[in-house]
Amino acid sequence: MEPMSPSEIAMRVAELKLEHRQLDVEIDRLVADIQADELAVKRMKKRKLWLKDCIARLESSLIPDEPA
Repeated sequence: MEPMSPSEIAMRVAELKLEHRQLDVEIDRLVADIQADELAVKRMKKRKLWLKDCIARLESSLIPDEPA
């Protein structure tokens, strides 16, 4: 698998942030519903955390390494 270019990484980060925000809205909507499926909410929260980790890793890869 080829390494991603900085512009590809930035585009992927933007996509992940959009999905993260959409999950946030969906979770808030489900939590407000009294008959919400708790398992679905937990899965969404887990996905949201995974997305946050992916975003952090990708953003970290955009920072150039400093010589020691």
